[in-house]
Amino acid sequence: MDKFRLMFQFLQSNQESFMNGICGIMALASAQMYASFEFSCPCIPEYNYSYGIGLLVVPPIWFFMLGFVLNNNVSVLAEEWKRPTGGRRKDPSVLRYMFCSITQRSLIAPAVWVSVTLMDGKSFLCAFSISLDIERFGNSSLIKGLSETDKMKLLAKIPCEKLFDNKQIREAATKYITCISQACGWIFLLMMTFIAFLIRAIRPCFTQAAFLKTKYWSHYIDIERKLFDETCKEHAKSFAKVCIHQYFENISGEMQHFHQHHSKDDSDNEDENRKSDEEKLLGIRAQDDMNKVLWNWHTCKPALALKKDE
Repeated sequence: MDKFRLMFQFLQSNQESFMNGICGIMALASAQMYASFEFSCPCIPEYNYSYGIGLLVVPPIWFFMLGFVLNNNVSVLAEEWKRPTGGRRKDPSVLRYMFCSITQRSLIAPAVWVSVTLMDGKSFLCAFSISLDIERFGNSSLIKGLSETDKMKLLAKIPCEKLFDNKQIREAATKYITCISQACGWIFLLMMTFIAFLIRAIRPCFTQAAFLKTKYWSHYIDIERKLFDETCKEHAKSFAKVCIHQYFENISGEMQHFHQHHSKDDSDNEDENRKSDEEKLLGIRAQDDMNKVLWNWHTCKPALALKKDE
């Protein structure tokens, strides 16, 4: 149990590195999922485009939402945004910083999925096979005399090797669309890299003090929330110990007699532990008082101006 507690404390103290690791694992998972995914184009004009583009768009949206779900700072951001002002004003720049930080991490896995999908080219072939100009590949007799509907039905079968008879045209069309898809993939990677470079390069051009301020207070909000939760847990644990101890003292006088037969050292240790639990109560010893503390913490956060100890 202690090992799990130490591990949990380590993850809490290194949350940023931990979240970066989670984003990296999600990126690898997205690539692995696509590699193990069996692509099967419907080869029907009415569904090819929807299936191909859907495979390119829907999974990245899911990965993006999953990135928000796995990020603990989402709840911190939501609480800070919705809380009453109370004695502490809300800083929009801090909220923007937290939101941008969460968004940047959540975009990693979707970007990997889109890149891998475009480089592979199967979804692009499925989506745009019906838009091909078959005459460009040197064999117009294949569609000669066909109506527009029959022509689209024939072109929709290009991604399906077993349904399209002309192997030469199919290979030429597949290579053509795959090249376009890979070109789009490289353009997408170039754009993402360029945007990341601009963000890194432009940020120091603005006031560094403002950036440090927003970064500091975003970390403060996260750490304050964790410490408040830990303090509540310690208080609840001590409250339960003292309450149960007093319950047994009041109910059974035999408990007092039982404790008197213990050694002096055990008695001293028990008194020290009880005194420690009493101190952790911090003077709050009633349910209504604790409810009031929790309510005030939510509705009226204390101002961030510490008093100097006299």
